[in-house]
Order: sequence, then structure tokens, then C-alpha cells
Amino acid sequence: MSQFAINIMFVGGSFLLYIAIAIWAKAGSTSDFYVAGGGVHPITNGAAIGADWMSAASFISMAGLIAAGGYANSTFLMGWTGGYVLLAMLLAPYLRKFGKFTVPEFIGDRFYSKNARLVAVICLIVASVTYVIGQMAGAGVAFSRFLEVDSTVGLMIAAVVVFIYAVMGGMKGITYTQVAQYCVLIIAYTIPAVFISLQLTGNPLPPLGLFSTHVDSGMPILDKLNQVITDLGFNEYTADIDNKLNMVLFTLSLMIGTAGLPHVIIRFFTVPKVADARWSAGWALVFIALLYLTAPAVASMARLNLMTTIYPDGTAAEPIQYDERPNWIKEWEVTGLIQFTDKNEDGRIQLYNDSEAFAPTAEARGWNGNELVVNRDILVLANPEIANLPGWVIGLIAAGGLAAALSTAAGLLLAISSAVSHDLIKGSINPAITEKGELLAARISMAVAIVVATYLGANPPGFAAQVVALAFGIAAASLFPALMMGIFSKRVNNKGAIAGMLTGLAFTLVYIFVYKGWLFIPGTNNLADTPENWVLGISPLSIGAVGAIVNFAVAFIVSNATEEPPVEIQELVESVRYPRGAGQAQDH
Repeated sequence: MSQFAINIMFVGGSFLLYIAIAIWAKAGSTSDFYVAGGGVHPITNGAAIGADWMSAASFISMAGLIAAGGYANSTFLMGWTGGYVLLAMLLAPYLRKFGKFTVPEFIGDRFYSKNARLVAVICLIVASVTYVIGQMAGAGVAFSRFLEVDSTVGLMIAAVVVFIYAVMGGMKGITYTQVAQYCVLIIAYTIPAVFISLQLTGNPLPPLGLFSTHVDSGMPILDKLNQVITDLGFNEYTADIDNKLNMVLFTLSLMIGTAGLPHVIIRFFTVPKVADARWSAGWALVFIALLYLTAPAVASMARLNLMTTIYPDGTAAEPIQYDERPNWIKEWEVTGLIQFTDKNEDGRIQLYNDSEAFAPTAEARGWNGNELVVNRDILVLANPEIANLPGWVIGLIAAGGLAAALSTAAGLLLAISSAVSHDLIKGSINPAITEKGELLAARISMAVAIVVATYLGANPPGFAAQVVALAFGIAAASLFPALMMGIFSKRVNNKGAIAGMLTGLAFTLVYIFVYKGWLFIPGTNNLADTPENWVLGISPLSIGAVGAIVNFAVAFIVSNATEEPPVEIQELVESVRYPRGAGQAQDH
């Protein structure tokens, strides 16, 4: 059986499973559509949260980022993991006690203002749309290689599949689909990792293999990797981070952005009791840890495999002939995600750090520039091929990558749909809308969101994990402070919350747009996205943490300069912080 047929079998089989689940769990009410009826078991919910959380950025991009940047890019791992713990401890149980369907509904009721709810809808849509772009882009990468279609065609296929099971099933269908997707993605991620760890270190457990001995050289595997890449002008894989301020702010931005992302928060509304929300968080952490403990090993081993493919003897002396390149490079070249240019016309592949510092060494070797460009998003997907693993493993990882992208995309699209139908239409435009009308509005909203996400996914403003990091920054600067102040401060009023959200969002977006080249500011000469131009060395991916500080400051200043919240609101805050009962989600 050909590899293409195997890929079709695995991917097609998983898609049929998702659609069958959606038909079985079709939403018949707004409660089913928004919170799966509020009756999901904590273990089931934990697995669904794991799939919702481990997006294309986690499955496809995170290991690629760590592979490319080494220890310096482990901030993604630390920020996302720490953020989930922050969400589980500080927000999820209290929001579940409040008993609402959506994050904007909580903000609107807590700050006793339809305008606050509307601002929260805007912040939610901006963050979620930015996030879903990364998921669709990741799906396009996976489709373009494994189904041998153009990435745009792949996006269309992904959109159709998501449309069927998300629009039909709502949260109820998405929940049980995400459980299946978690099973697919975790098996797809760990099986290749086990094979590769055995090949390189003889240890079947990848997290332990990372600290084991490289079989061929007898060196610790990280020392071997450092030796190979430093000989080619790259920084040591284990080198420390220079800009500590940016590292701290970036990690903080990911953490509080995680705690402010509505598509994960709404998962805690699907369980019957507050205690179940806590158990869901615990189980989700176990499920997430299985992948996150494996990712650093996958990253380092993928980088070593890539470099020793180009330089079989582990040194720069004899790179392989382009005509003798392995099949996996040929296959990925078709997608455009690997590109070769023979700059010195010697017929060999020179892969090295094309920097000014390394230029004299490269020139002495007769090299005229780096000749191989490898999209970092492909490393996890290409890992089985690089390591010559069986065809069924390649098919499995194709299904896993698509499961990761589609599971998170579905959760994000539901959050957008709920914000439009429940918070915007029912909350502001037409409060008298019937349940049947609201359910129809929710499905139409999701269909429109899928179309928009597909279009933007075809033209993403960066690779998957970068786009996701921007989304986390936006959520960190806008929604997280409002949620925290709504739960833990009785003094913050509606004026302060609205001013804080708008200021934090505007501050963060302007900084991102300026340094990403999307907004020209007179006198800046269209500042490049480089550390030399960033204010105090703070990257656009890190600015969300500063935006959150601005949000908090503005909210407290404005609140203290204006009247206190009504007594009943202060009592509401008190009751949310010190829960006396479970409380059921209310449909209103």
C-alpha cells in the first residue's frame, strides 16, 4: 500500500469518527450547544480540555520552535503550562460557581453593564480570531504534505470537517469529538517519539532519552547536538537567554493569556458542580503533561536528525549531494516548506547559520550563503520520515496533527459563536429572541466564523506558534485583568473595567501592529521587528504582559475616581469567591 493511501486511511478514518460522534451528540438546545447540557464527567472533560488546549501550536509548532531555538524557546513550554495551572487555580472554579455560559456574560453581569459585555465580546473575538488563524494555518501545513494537496485546498477540507461536527453538535458534539481527538493526537505524538528515542539513545522513554547517551557517538545527546550545530555557526542548543526581561514578560504573557482565553474557560462550565471543575482541571493537567514532557525530547532529537541527515558524519566537512537527498526532503519540497538554492553551485547542501559572525568561516569553506530553508512547523510532522519509521506511523502523525489543529479550532469557533449569538444578539440586539432562534443564530455565527478563519488561515501573519502567541498577548492584555478584578476586587466598577479593557487592548494591538509592519507610524521609518528596535527589548510577542499591567492600572485608577459598585454587586463578588454550592449554568 502506498504512503498516500495509508495517510488517506488514517486521516479519513479519524474524520469519519469525528462526524459520527457529532451526529450522535447533536445539540438540541442552547444548553447543549453552549455547555453540553452541563453534565460532562470530569475525566471526559479533562480529556476534552487537553485536546482543546493542545492546539496545532503545541502539536506542530512548539517542538519546532524549541528545535530551532533550543533552551531559549522553552519559554513557550513554561508559559503555556504555567498558564494552565493559573487558570485552574485562580479562575475556573469561581467562574463555574458564577454559572454563566460565556466569559462576556460574566463580565457584563459582574460589572453590571451591557457596554462592558460588548467590550468583552470585542476582546474575545479579536483574541479568538487571531488564535484560530494559527490553527487553520497548522491544518494547511499538515494537509499540504500528507494529502498531497495545496495548503489552500487543505484549509477548505479542514473547514468543511469542522463545519459539520461543530455547527451540528455545538459544545456537546465538540466535547466528545475532542475526547476522540485527544486519543488520536497523544498516540500520534508519543509513538514516533518512542521509536526515535530508541533509535538515538536506546531509551524508550523520550523525556529520559533526552538526558541519555547518543548511541552512535557515545556522547550525551545534548552534547552531541551542541557539537554539530556550533560547528555550523548556530548558538549552543543549551545556551542561556540573553534578554531576561523579555523572557520574563513573554512567559508571563503566555501564562496570563492562557488564563484569559475563553475557549478553555468555557469548558469548565460543562460539568455539573464546582468540585467537578477542579477535578477536570487536575485530569486535564495529567493529559497535557503526557505531551508537554515529551516535546523537548522530540525537539532536540528532530534537530539532531535533521543536521545529521545533511551532514552524515556529524561535521561540516562533507554535506550530502543534493541529488542524493533523502525522499522526505523531496516530498516536503513539493509543498514549498523546504526550499533549496545552490548558491555556490557545488551540488551539495550547505545548511548553516548565515550570519555576519559566521561569515568568515563560511567563506573559508567556500560557502556563499545558507542553501536550505526548512519551515520549523514541519519538524514534528516530518520526524517519522526523517527517522525512516514505518508508513503507518507517518499516517498516524498526519491524523494527530490535524486532530490537534481541528480540536482547538472547534473550541475557538464555539467561543466566537457563543459571543455573537448569546452575548451580542441575545444580550444586546434582541433580548426576546426564542431559544430556537438563538440556536439558529449560534450556528450561523459559527458558519461565518469558519469562513473568516479559513480565509485568514490561508494568509497567516506568521508561523502557527507565533500567531498563537499574539493571541495570548491580546487575551492577557484585555480579558484576564477583567476576570481577575471581577472575582477578587469588590471595588472595581463598570467604568474602570471598560476603560481597562479598551486601554489594554489598544496598547497591545498598536505595539504589535507597529513592530509587525502592519501599522506605519510617521517618523519611525516603519520599524523592523528586531530586538534593536523594540522598546526596552520587549518583543511584540511579549507586550501582552505590559498591556495587562496597563489594564490593571487604568481600571483601578478610574474605579477609585468614580463611584463604588452597588452593594448587591459587592455581595455577588463575595459569594463567587466563597462558594457555598455548585450552582447550575443558567440559560439567560
